[in-house]
Amino acid sequence: MKEISEPTEMKRELGLLDATLIVAGSMIGSGIFIVAADITRNVGSSGWLIAVWLITGLMTLIAAVSYGELSAMFPKAGGQYVYLKEAYNPLIGFLYGWSFFAVIQTGTIAAVGVAFSKFTAYLIPGVSEDLVLLNIGSLTISPAQVLAIGTIILLTYINTKGVKGGKMIQTTFTLTKLVSLFGLIIFGFIMLKPDVWDANWTNAWTMQKLNVDGSVESYTMAAALGAVAAAMVGSIFSSDAWNNITFIAGEVKNPQRNIGLSLFLGTLIVTVVYVLANLVYVAVLPLNEIATADKDRVAVAASGVIFGNSGTIIIALMIMISTFGCNNGLILAGARVYHTMANDGLFFRKTATLNKHAVPEFGLWIQCIMASILCLSGKYGQLLDMISFVVVIFYVLTIIGIYILRYKMPDAERPYKAIGYPFLPALYIIMGIAFCTLLIIYKQEFVWVGLGIMLSGVPIYYLWRATQKAEV
Repeated sequence: MKEISEPTEMKRELGLLDATLIVAGSMIGSGIFIVAADITRNVGSSGWLIAVWLITGLMTLIAAVSYGELSAMFPKAGGQYVYLKEAYNPLIGFLYGWSFFAVIQTGTIAAVGVAFSKFTAYLIPGVSEDLVLLNIGSLTISPAQVLAIGTIILLTYINTKGVKGGKMIQTTFTLTKLVSLFGLIIFGFIMLKPDVWDANWTNAWTMQKLNVDGSVESYTMAAALGAVAAAMVGSIFSSDAWNNITFIAGEVKNPQRNIGLSLFLGTLIVTVVYVLANLVYVAVLPLNEIATADKDRVAVAASGVIFGNSGTIIIALMIMISTFGCNNGLILAGARVYHTMANDGLFFRKTATLNKHAVPEFGLWIQCIMASILCLSGKYGQLLDMISFVVVIFYVLTIIGIYILRYKMPDAERPYKAIGYPFLPALYIIMGIAFCTLLIIYKQEFVWVGLGIMLSGVPIYYLWRATQKAEV
């Protein structure tokens, strides 16, 4: 009987619509429904709440149209890891891949999983993060954490069965949450409360800190900059993962065209939705209610005003759909990076193999294990703080890489070129460096954790290289 060999190449089964929905679906998870509370506590006014989302949206769009050039030059699996390796050297590429595995992708998967549990608990209180299921020494495990891990395991299993199953979930869930979000926005503006709107836009540009107890603190100029950076942690997290489509370039049809176009369309759609959703929040909820929403569930509070008691149940279900679909996109894309690294001899060798469904099954499962560990390690806000700093550092390095590659590979084929080059990419670099600097100054605790995880990759890289040489 003839033995069936394992496939060696991924199947190109994703079109432009699929790619755009992966971009949008990976971005829209939990953040838009939660982080407005923390942003409002930091900036204390409607004008600055919307400004934070606009600044983040501008940064995301600039990065997305800049990445289009890189995705067209290197239309293969691995995305940002490949771009950094080609622009700099294998060490920088590995540091990204290591950070991606240790905190960026897995931490995002964990945070979205925890958010899924947070909104499930609104409907089923027995899975609340406030309950204790198990104590193991100093580690306390809640039902919410167990539920988050359960969803991650389920989605990982589905994605080991081939890209078609993940694609079907992504398409269905992303379209559902986009329609639901537009419904919330439309009905939100119909139910606009003029007295609330007018009050929220009085002194709209006076920045101040709103405390949970209702007290207000004024800022100095320096502290105001720190407050904007702290506020942007949430909005950047909510707008992240737009680059996930580049990781699965090996499964996209006509990647030179479709990846760059899907990056632009997906990020534009999400940016518009995010700004409109926050305008709805300030149209129906007083600022202090946004800042003090129960467990930061701002969307649930707004939905209660718009639709009544039944609306809070509808929005909780919608957010569960949103976070579930978001995690599917993250899980689908992430393992492709480890697969490419393994092919370069910089990750577990088994990750380089594809299963009979032409997907990197081993990479999917080790990603699942790491994300599950992070589910147990911290809460939603702590995961956000760790992720945002490291993410933006690598975005800045990658966009600087466009200039480096224009110099190193002047004659390389570039079917798509970065829009606004050299000015728009330079603007992103300036904004990204400013954001990271302000976080170092004003929000150090988890910044150093994220940076430490990233730099721990240096000795691991040389150890891995030494192991590879020894085997040869």
